[in-house]
Amino acid sequence: MTKADLVNFIFERVGLPRTEIQKIVETVFETMIEALREEEVVKISGFGVFTVRRKGSRVGRNPKTMQVVEIKPRRVVTFRASEQLKKAIQSTKE
Repeated sequence: MTKADLVNFIFERVGLPRTEIQKIVETVFETMIEALREEEVVKISGFGVFTVRRKGSRVGRNPKTMQVVEIKPRRVVTFRASEQLKKAIQSTKE
């Protein structure tokens, strides 16, 4: 599902103008990005939790050349699904 798909889905369900829905969706994502940039936890009840984790530097290896390379420290976003989301996914038909 793309952001445009999400906007269209909400448009069909709610009936607000597409431009308004697009602004709302963009604002939600911008707010989440800003919170994660500040290393805040973003918890969406019934969906899951987004957090930022710091990874230290480490030594990696290029598998093709076997050259040793230092991987610099960085911050990564992690997501932990809520139990409700896990159950909803498990209950779908295969």
